[in-house]
Amino acid sequence: MENSYEDWMRQALELAREATVDGDVPVGALVIASDGTLLGRGRNRRECDGDPTGHAEIVALRDAAAHSGHWRLDDTTLIVTLEPCVMCAGALVNARVKRLVYGAEDPKAGAVKSLYAVTEDPRLNHRLEVVGGVLAEECGGLLSAFFQKLRKERRGKPPRETMES
Repeated sequence: MENSYEDWMRQALELAREATVDGDVPVGALVIASDGTLLGRGRNRRECDGDPTGHAEIVALRDAAAHSGHWRLDDTTLIVTLEPCVMCAGALVNARVKRLVYGAEDPKAGAVKSLYAVTEDPRLNHRLEVVGGVLAEECGGLLSAFFQKLRKERRGKPPRETMES
């Protein structure tokens, strides 16, 4: 890969920052071909699209598949600012991504190291090389600041309505 993991992660962090404009959790992702070509970009879009699958990794995988013309993303690397959840880790396996590089660990939903090891599970038909902790402090700091601000804004506001309400 032409750029270093840190260089790519900085680009993913820029995408993550863009997500906050729409109130989305700041997570950004890139799909990089083995020759260093950027194939796909994504940021969280759940809030702005009203889509529960609008995670940065899914958006980036869709973009890369559209760019390459195929769902199989063999010999690619996905760079993401936060350890993927179960849905996203499963999508990486199904897309046959070669390598995952992530920033901050996710102790509440991480499915690569923190809670599960989906990307390395020998029972599945594909496993990924995993590199974690790239610019972890910067990635984690962005998330912490976002949630701290969100909690501050929500203090004193009534809870969100649910379908049962």
